Formats: sequence, structure tokens, C-alpha cells
Amino acid sequence: MKIMAKKAMSFEASIARLEEILHTLENGGESLETTLQLYEEGISLIRASATLLEKAEQSVKILQMGESGSVMLQDFGQTEESNDN
Repeated sequence: MKIMAKKAMSFEASIARLEEILHTLENGGESLETTLQLYEEGISLIRASATLLEKAEQSVKILQMGESGSVMLQDFGQTEESNDN
């Protein structure tokens, strides 16, 4: 089983690698050392993927109609109530 070197991966590549790791771990048959290395790699990929998702969420904007009928640009996840304050 190959252990990937640590380098920046796209979100999609990270998910694909996580699926490979999961499949390998579910099938068993690897040594304890290899299993632990794969587990560590998986945790690292999960953390990196979560960071990428957080960055993407911060950059997503939602267009909503304001009460006056004007279009307002609002950060993703911001509730309408927080605009009324």
C-alpha cells in the first residue's frame, strides 16, 4: 500500500485519497505500522479538507431581496435576522 507524501491537494483529490484509505483500512491485511500511517494520513486529509471547505464557505455569497425590494449581497450562513439589527 502506498503512503502519499504530504503536499497540497485539491479538495476532490483529498476526498478520493480518503476513499482509498478507507477501503484499505476496511479490507484489513495491512501491518499495524502501515495501518497507523494510513490513519494519520487520513486525519491530516480530513483537517486539510475541512479548512478548504471553511475557506469556500467564507467566499460564497448569497443574493437576497431586501425589504425595500433591493438586492443585497450577504455572506453565506448569515441569517436575515442579523441584517435587521
